[in-house]
Amino acid sequence: MTGPLIAVIALTILFFIVLAKTAVVVPQQNAYIVERLGRFSGILPAGFHILVPFIDVIRYKHILKEQAVEIPEQICITRDNVQVGVDGVLYMKIIDAERASYGISNFSFAISQLAQTTLRSELGKIELDRTFEERTNINTNIVSELDKATEPWGIKVFRYEIKNITPPADILGAMEKQMRAEREKRATILTSEGTRDAAINTAEGDKQQTIKKSEAQKQRQINEAEGQASAILSIAKATAEGIREVAETIQMAGGMEAVQLRVAEKYIEQFGNLAKVGNTMIVPSNVADVSGMLASAMSIIQQSSHPAPLAKISAPPRG
Repeated sequence: MTGPLIAVIALTILFFIVLAKTAVVVPQQNAYIVERLGRFSGILPAGFHILVPFIDVIRYKHILKEQAVEIPEQICITRDNVQVGVDGVLYMKIIDAERASYGISNFSFAISQLAQTTLRSELGKIELDRTFEERTNINTNIVSELDKATEPWGIKVFRYEIKNITPPADILGAMEKQMRAEREKRATILTSEGTRDAAINTAEGDKQQTIKKSEAQKQRQINEAEGQASAILSIAKATAEGIREVAETIQMAGGMEAVQLRVAEKYIEQFGNLAKVGNTMIVPSNVADVSGMLASAMSIIQQSSHPAPLAKISAPPRG
């Protein structure tokens, strides 16, 4: 191989080496930090770029997309001195590539350590029973603290999520017993409340039934009383009407003779009934004097419109 050919090959190889060093293609959502003779020169955005050979050097390459950083599990002590294992995931994004390159040596490691220390501090403020219900507040507080710390580094922290909270086995057993006791307590309370409501409803139903029965009985008594009053009033009216008719009839021609006949018939009828009742009876001395009895009765009828004081009636003479 001749000398000129070797020189051409060497120059070709040198050209490609220089081209590889100077021609740079930056992918989308990436940023390259260029140093010129050891000093910051600029940031290369996405696209094709030509560098100055042997002078410009790409020192840092950053991804500008949002990144998820896994925070390894660590042991934290709660306010009531219980050790729990907690891990999580941090979501962040590079906002300023220059500050991310020169503000801190390894921002991923620094943010991970800062997230762990902040998490331990937040869990130390609350009891174990509240760690599960306070996860949202814990995440918010961690993001707030990390965002303030990473701002000088050109990093934006968007959110932090706790993945798992793992208490010791004996604490888990005690928590399960407590939750079981709480569930049994709630079941007992619900059962007693149901029994109480049923008893109240039954008592209210009995009360309403008693009220309805008493109202029905009251109405029935009112109706019976009204019916009896109406019957008495009807009987009184009929009696009054009958007496009025009798009085008017007596005033007519032959009325007195009819009365005498009627009284005599009743006298004889009742005297005969009296004889049928028993074997022994007391009769007045003038029992056979029907005409005297009629005269006395008619005298009373005639004087009924002008009543006189009652005379003392003497007992009949003993036989």
